[in-house]
Amino acid sequence: MQIGIVGKPNVGKSTFFGAATMAPVEIANYPFTTIEPNKGVAHVRTTCPCKELGVKCTPHNSLCVDGVRMVPVELLDVAGLVPDAWQGKGLGNKFLDDLRQADALINVVDVSGSTDIEGVPGDVGSHDPAEDILFLRTEIECWMREIIKNGFGRIVRQARMNGSKPEVILHERLAGLNVTENQIKEALKHVEFPEDPLKWEDDDLLLRLCAEIRKQAKPMIAAMNKADIAPEGNIERVQSVNEMCVVTMAETELALKKAAAAGLVDYVPGDAMFKIKEGVNLNEGQRKALQYMADNMAKFGGTGVQKCIEDAAFKMLDLITVYPVEDENKYTDHFGRVLPDAFLVPRGSTARDLAYRVHTDLGDKFIRAVNAKTKRTVGADYELQDGDVIRIVANK
Repeated sequence: MQIGIVGKPNVGKSTFFGAATMAPVEIANYPFTTIEPNKGVAHVRTTCPCKELGVKCTPHNSLCVDGVRMVPVELLDVAGLVPDAWQGKGLGNKFLDDLRQADALINVVDVSGSTDIEGVPGDVGSHDPAEDILFLRTEIECWMREIIKNGFGRIVRQARMNGSKPEVILHERLAGLNVTENQIKEALKHVEFPEDPLKWEDDDLLLRLCAEIRKQAKPMIAAMNKADIAPEGNIERVQSVNEMCVVTMAETELALKKAAAAGLVDYVPGDAMFKIKEGVNLNEGQRKALQYMADNMAKFGGTGVQKCIEDAAFKMLDLITVYPVEDENKYTDHFGRVLPDAFLVPRGSTARDLAYRVHTDLGDKFIRAVNAKTKRTVGADYELQDGDVIRIVANK
């Protein structure tokens, strides 16, 4: 799974990315610090079945900390987008193209309102951050529309000859954006289109459709960053225009992770507080900085960075975690590792879907599956449940 980190310049995108992944990135107070996309790995937390099953797990593709499984997700930090990026402004088409494979987007917004729509720094409260939500949606939707329009007439004429359905026609244009036919079909339910696809090339009509496709294929959560300096009312304004929002303080998260690595504090990402380690000598400036962080974390319930990633995965994308094994009695793979792999899959996925996720051959040669918790045999259409431990049986 890949989550794209998007937003205009100077909102703290690279700081958010660095805080989430601890990957080294260039962070500076000028536009287009990020040109090539940064890739890194963050983790989402879920309950590991090890305690329920009474075993000591030996994770392979993830981590387990006292019964909490840390499942990796890929984050992609792209350059800041500016208005009319879809027309190429600020190398916008390149930056948008970097998001093609993203399953979801985290829109990092400067909720303090201290950067204008172009990302130029200004006074706190000088800009309405709600505008940043609306402009970014428009950029992505216009980008999709232009992709559809490129050669669309020729595709439609060919489709009329063989009777292709609308979702098939549109999917041919959008398949490279990791958009599925089902997502397009769902989007079409919300936009009334003429029966003749040749009449679809109306810009406004296509833009309304692309807005619905974006909701399905590139859902967006707002990370309301720099919340510690946000004027009263700014958080509420952003919440009023975006369905899912999380208050974040990326600079605080990054500073705490660095402090923890230096042995100054005890901090677990996602916790609402931290503790200064006993016997640590701090100067007055460090103590004031840590107290400032502690006060704001108490106010907002933490830095929000970990919560934002987990809300994107578990609430917005509605993913669950499943554990494929080869021995349903010992819960091991063929190397003898216990509960080795944790996979994030969409809720509603089936046993066969999991087989394909593990390996194409397993999906093609699927016979049955075994629920290792209940020891019951289940079929290809068995709907996976969160925390399932599953053995796939396939032809050799």
